[in-house]
Amino acid sequence: MQSNEPLESLASTQEEYERTPVPASALKSWKSFLGMYAGEHAAGTEFVIGPLFLAAGVSAFDLLVGLLLGNLMAVLTWRFLTAEIAVKNRLTLYYQLEKICGRQLVTVYNVANGVLFCFLAGAMITVSATAVGVPFNMDMPKLTDTMPTSFTWVIIVLVVGAVISLIAARGYDAVSKAANWMAPFIILGFLASGIVALNQLGVSDLEGFWNIWGEGTDPMPGQIKYTFWHVCIWSWFCNAAMHMGMSDLSVLRYAKTASVGWTTAAGMYVGHYIAWIAACLLYAAYLKTPEAIVMLENGEAPPVAPGPLAYNAIGFFGIIAVIIAGWTTANPTIYRAGLAFQAIIPKASTFWVTILAGSVATIAGLFPAFAMKLLGFVALYGFILAPVGAVIVFEHYFAERIGIRKNYAEYAGLHFNHAVFLAWGISFGLFYFISVTQDVFLSFLTLPAWLLCGVLFLFLSKRSQRV
Repeated sequence: MQSNEPLESLASTQEEYERTPVPASALKSWKSFLGMYAGEHAAGTEFVIGPLFLAAGVSAFDLLVGLLLGNLMAVLTWRFLTAEIAVKNRLTLYYQLEKICGRQLVTVYNVANGVLFCFLAGAMITVSATAVGVPFNMDMPKLTDTMPTSFTWVIIVLVVGAVISLIAARGYDAVSKAANWMAPFIILGFLASGIVALNQLGVSDLEGFWNIWGEGTDPMPGQIKYTFWHVCIWSWFCNAAMHMGMSDLSVLRYAKTASVGWTTAAGMYVGHYIAWIAACLLYAAYLKTPEAIVMLENGEAPPVAPGPLAYNAIGFFGIIAVIIAGWTTANPTIYRAGLAFQAIIPKASTFWVTILAGSVATIAGLFPAFAMKLLGFVALYGFILAPVGAVIVFEHYFAERIGIRKNYAEYAGLHFNHAVFLAWGISFGLFYFISVTQDVFLSFLTLPAWLLCGVLFLFLSKRSQRV
């Protein structure tokens, strides 16, 4: 699901160019990005997201066509927004924001970014814990569970979280290299699981495949009904923080040309299409088991536990695939959360801020709600962070047209650009209020919030700048 910054693995030299544009000598070819995006988007999150679509009662058309269109929109956003600005300025997201917003406001952004990273990593610790718990016959968390489910669950999550945190704290280089090596194994695990699940479901032709979802069903307890537009818009904005929110400026600044943005299709259609559908098939096969049938007859939602689902399909190979998928997602996410926290407490060592981030993520992992409600959490994650990217986009394309100065915080020596803060806060607050009070699906409001933030930023900057 995710492709976050910074991408240290793309920089072959020790110089990361945190506060300078990337020079031509450090640029990378499209091949570097193709493998990275394919690997990072076939991750632990996919083992949860696929089944949750089925739990939301999607139909065959809504799922298969909705994902095609939504992922295409995501690729186009990366290509024509993120990549274009990245190769023009060749700056990290953080430094670009600092020049526009001021260091203190970037610190506020880092707090939000770091905490949300921790919660996402916590969901991945939950994913790995469901696989580790299979040999111990651990009771798996249900869709409606929010609190820790057993003492065994607590112990396994704490152990998994501690191991992941310690590995992340040792540095990103080894972690990223290991993740790249393991990516093909994870993708193979998804493909094998999907093929076996099709066999378990007795599917032998396209009609049988289509009928797995059919015309859709009522959502399971604790879930909302997903239509075509829910699937399409959610799949477009599940990575809103990375493309519309401009987080991947830090990645794509190493690209030779903006056309490298097309390589994100590898992640969208290997991870966010094939892997999601394969994981969905795992859950469909599980729903045919006597255990799941009894639960459904009693009005209960069968658990969406990636470990048992993969084990049911491909045995211990599935357990290993789930553990690795969760690990390779949580590790870099914890590391990046540590970097965000280190910007707040710069005197702390990278090791200890990463341990801090890992501890927060592990505590979050104790609560199954972050994984069981992953569709909603990812929607909120993108909704909060995406509008910040609108500030960069609107300044890039419209500053000169309406007569405001680019990088105004740097020019005026501001530590806190109130125009940016108000634009972000008003757009987020207004549309979140609408979502809560009018019961509107949050992803439907991500684009309006993004547009409003950009327009407000231009308007407030025009009124406040003293050039």
